[in-house]
Amino acid sequence: MGVLMQAFYWDCPREEAQEYTWWKFLATKLGGLEQAGFTALWLPPAGKAANIGGMSMGYDVYDYYDLGRYPQKALRKVNGVDEVRTWFGSEEELRALIRAAHGCSLKVYADLVLNHNNGADQQEFNPILQNYRWTKFTPQSNRFTRDWTCFNPSPYTENDPAAFGGMPDLCHINPRVSTGILNHAKWMIEEIGFDGFRYDFVKGFGAWIVRAIHDRQYSRGGHPVSLFGVGECWAGDDFIDSWLDSVNNWAVHRVGAFDFPLRYRLKDLCDTYGFSLRTLADGGVLIRDRPHEAVSFVDNHDFSGNDCVVNDKMLAYAYILTHEGYPCVFWKDYFNYGLARPGEPDGIERLVKVHESHAGGGTVIRYVDDLLYVMERAGIASQPGLLFVLNNSGGSLGRRVQSGFGNATLKPLAWGGKGAVPQPPATATDSDGWCQIEAPPRGYVVYGV
Repeated sequence: MGVLMQAFYWDCPREEAQEYTWWKFLATKLGGLEQAGFTALWLPPAGKAANIGGMSMGYDVYDYYDLGRYPQKALRKVNGVDEVRTWFGSEEELRALIRAAHGCSLKVYADLVLNHNNGADQQEFNPILQNYRWTKFTPQSNRFTRDWTCFNPSPYTENDPAAFGGMPDLCHINPRVSTGILNHAKWMIEEIGFDGFRYDFVKGFGAWIVRAIHDRQYSRGGHPVSLFGVGECWAGDDFIDSWLDSVNNWAVHRVGAFDFPLRYRLKDLCDTYGFSLRTLADGGVLIRDRPHEAVSFVDNHDFSGNDCVVNDKMLAYAYILTHEGYPCVFWKDYFNYGLARPGEPDGIERLVKVHESHAGGGTVIRYVDDLLYVMERAGIASQPGLLFVLNNSGGSLGRRVQSGFGNATLKPLAWGGKGAVPQPPATATDSDGWCQIEAPPRGYVVYGV
């Protein structure tokens, strides 16, 4: 399925000194990302936001059709005139970024905020609540305008699955809203050039609207577009299963979900003393129960401080970049925290290359106990498979295991651990696939032919 790069983090334009130029800045990184083996980018919400209280990352969406084109909700003035760009740049710069990404064989996914809006132009009286709310939206694009009936509670429904802060939540069952959402998704794909969506806060609205987006047929340049989608369903395994079923049991183009249950296990692996590797073999995570719908990740923009993975983060990346699922790498980990380590055997870049060259086929756990975990990918088509060894002890650990690689020499493709780790030796398998493997302290080795 490839490897996804989350190409932003909270306040990234300010942190990187790229305010109003983030799209152009990303364009300078495309060649390196393509060479490293990445296959897709996830961009932040591109629409003009409310900008209440300062610069905006786009999650307080105001005008879905203003991608940096209209002088509204200006973040600043330029020569006395309202800035038209979003914090990330102009619409044309976004279009240019997408064209350049496609030229590098990279798909581009938009972050789509469908639960809530912010920054209304005036208050309206809601007779159900018997009070005034900021629900009158008259954006300069003059597309997808909204009034109080477009938000919960409305004449269409008084139910709101989950409110998001103080922002009014869209009433999707209002035909004006559902039509606006579907037309906007079509515009983003066919006119702007996106290849799919990350759906923000899907717990806040009915899954049927995501299914409706994925039921539709899209084309660009006379060619059909196969739509990708992944939901931010920040919940336990049972809830995510239910949400995926409610979309994928009917949708033409299937949708995935971020594997939050796995992410918390990986944090425990990296940050909790005495974590048992047996836990990694258990069900209750998407990559085990429904791997073709799992988007695995280690951290993202919503985690900060001690909520992030703090220690030995490469153990988690080694796991997601060798196992099934669609792995997502966080920009900050790759670029800001120095975990890319180009050309080195213990960096994310090497693991991305190994994922693309070897990590195909089904998963077989060859051995697991509290301290040692050995997993094999069986291989498929041009990807020959691999053997992944994870060691959670303070010393080197080895074991003789059986694999599906008979009469082969398994070479170390990537490795890392505590301190300086020398290159592990290759290991030979007998005719039944048995071989001796070893991993360094708090480390891993990926073997392959």
